Amino acid sequence: MTTLTNPLWIKAKGVLFLLLGTLAAVLILIEHPEWRIGLLLAIAIWSFCRFYYFAFYVIENYVDPTFRFAGLFAFATYLMTGQHDDRRQWPGRRVEQDR
Repeated sequence: MTTLTNPLWIKAKGVLFLLLGTLAAVLILIEHPEWRIGLLLAIAIWSFCRFYYFAFYVIENYVDPTFRFAGLFAFATYLMTGQHDDRRQWPGRRVEQDR
């Protein structure tokens, strides 16, 4: 599988994720039209968004700027071991030499 680099397709992919999430939430609320379900769904969505932000922004920019996580599996491995492969540094990133 190749890396998606075309800005138009990247934006289209983001819009598709938004539409898919909206459709799923609407279908859940149609099937169970209760305010508690809506509130729990909103809390779950918000929490997962914050976790994603934590995993891919906070850790990279504030905790360990020497590593760029490749995905949730790489993040889980990093959390469990506290180590990463330094060879995966990306060009142009400021990296502390003293680790």
